Amino acid sequence: MKKILLVDDDESIQLLYQEVFKEEGYVVVSAFNGTEGIEKFREETPDLVVLDIQMPGLNGIEVLRQIKMMNSAVPVILCSAYHDYKQDLGAWASDEYVVKSSDTEDLLAAVRKYIG
Repeated sequence: MKKILLVDDDESIQLLYQEVFKEEGYVVVSAFNGTEGIEKFREETPDLVVLDIQMPGLNGIEVLRQIKMMNSAVPVILCSAYHDYKQDLGAWASDEYVVKSSDTEDLLAAVRKYIG
């Protein structure tokens, strides 16, 4: 089974996305901030990362940069409630940018695109 690392400080988003991904047959590993996300990335070797941008401590752009330096082959989907970050040069290193929503179809389509 494919493993997704979900990095988001919002507990309700964590619960929603975990449930959706598990229903699709993925293993989900969670982190609630950027530092924890980098640690879990090293420990768990996920097949894909879903990464929030606005988090306390290390933001998602910095986490993205560090993940890509460790293993550029792992797809990273930035998932933010803010459209503005799509124009951020740092966000361009991500494989996909999805705007957060309770409708998870765009996110699921992006996940399927990269890991089936």
